[in-house]
Amino acid sequence: MAETMQITSLDGSGMMPAYANGPASAKAAIIVVQEIFGVNPGIRALVDHWAGLGYRAVAPELYWQFASNVSLDPEAPEHFETAIGYRQKLDMDTAIRDIEATIKTLRASGIRKVGLVGYCLGGFIAYLSVCRTDVDASVGYYGVRVPQVLNEAKAIANPLIMHIATQDSFVPPADQAAMHSALDGHELVTLYDYDADHGFARHDGASRSPDMADLADGRTAAFFKQHLG
Repeated sequence: MAETMQITSLDGSGMMPAYANGPASAKAAIIVVQEIFGVNPGIRALVDHWAGLGYRAVAPELYWQFASNVSLDPEAPEHFETAIGYRQKLDMDTAIRDIEATIKTLRASGIRKVGLVGYCLGGFIAYLSVCRTDVDASVGYYGVRVPQVLNEAKAIANPLIMHIATQDSFVPPADQAAMHSALDGHELVTLYDYDADHGFARHDGASRSPDMADLADGRTAAFFKQHLG
């Protein structure tokens, strides 16, 4: 049953809300990391999807320290600038610590393995999380700004998939090439290219490319089954 759970921050200074679903007795969990639009209906639907497959699934509200209940529509132009403003306020080091707090909370509840899947902003966090935390497996969809932190790839100790949209205006060809150059030879990293634009795997909406989304999502499901059980 879907619920709002509270996650204690690493420094104990506050409680971060998270949308959660799936059996509390599950042996594996998946953290779903938002786009810049917050924990909106599309992200909640993804949590529900993983819960339906038997995982404990949670989507932490990463804007919690300066905004609450952020749920913006990617298809509404008037929401885009608001979302950009929230993204600019988000401190990435703090966001990764909040992901680490989510991992610790899940493991403390009896979860054996924890995976993470993120989109756009969440795709960037998926990459940083596998560099900076002990998440068991991570998947990033059309992660932005990853070339800025490719120097951290040496810290990757667990499996990572990056789904790259080759027509992505937010991740230009030079950035895509840099990611391939730095990561293609890493034994724990797999990069997949899709002839699609940014947002191709959103749960719904005009940007969704059903064939490409199904291909990427199938690879993600198989990856989690392999590494989380």
